[in-house]
Amino acid sequence: MVAILGDGLLGSQLESITNWDVVSRKRDNFDLTDSSTFNLLLETFDGMLQKPKYNTVVNCIANTDTYSTDRQSHWEVNYKGVAELVEFCNKWNIKLVHISSDYVYANSTGIPSEESVPVHQETFYAYTKLLADGYIELRSNDYLIIRTTHKPTPFPYSTAWIDQIGNFDYVDNIAPLIVEVVNKDVKGILNLGTPTKSMYSLALQTNLDVVPLLVENKLVPTCTAMDLTKYNSIK
Repeated sequence: MVAILGDGLLGSQLESITNWDVVSRKRDNFDLTDSSTFNLLLETFDGMLQKPKYNTVVNCIANTDTYSTDRQSHWEVNYKGVAELVEFCNKWNIKLVHISSDYVYANSTGIPSEESVPVHQETFYAYTKLLADGYIELRSNDYLIIRTTHKPTPFPYSTAWIDQIGNFDYVDNIAPLIVEVVNKDVKGILNLGTPTKSMYSLALQTNLDVVPLLVENKLVPTCTAMDLTKYNSIK
């Protein structure tokens, strides 16, 4: 049995194409920053916690306000909450599938693989996502870290960068790839995406009126492309 943690853009899309349960922040009051709510993942008998409901959880919860300077929020959700989830999953022998980010590679040289040393973007978002990846690698007994980026469909913005390239795609294209690797019980770290493209070319697929722009904010990475050799060998 698989549970999706979170019912945002990705969690909702995963729910729509699987029979996986969803443990919702709003509906179920699941809170990644409050480890007492993790008990929602357990079966309860006569007031006593007996066994886990699921053998796998897919964590889609994150603070994705990429350029926010609110350090504490990123720290609590993207790192501390994930660290506590790792310990919970270890205790109950649950596999953790964690949705990370291609932004952990944003300042890398060349096209990084899973074996490369990540050089993250200079934001608290990228920093805390990378910290969480490291904690999972160090502490988790059974895990899959998926580095990817998914976008709303259709493209909701009036402009798109022509000089930002990566393996990003629309959420309805990325979600089935995630389902595939979860069902195949892939482990470790996995770069996941579709062929390299610009954000502008992606936007044009669903929004013909989008206006091309160049990246001007120095914090915005112009390249988050990843080596997809491992994923391509799996699929």
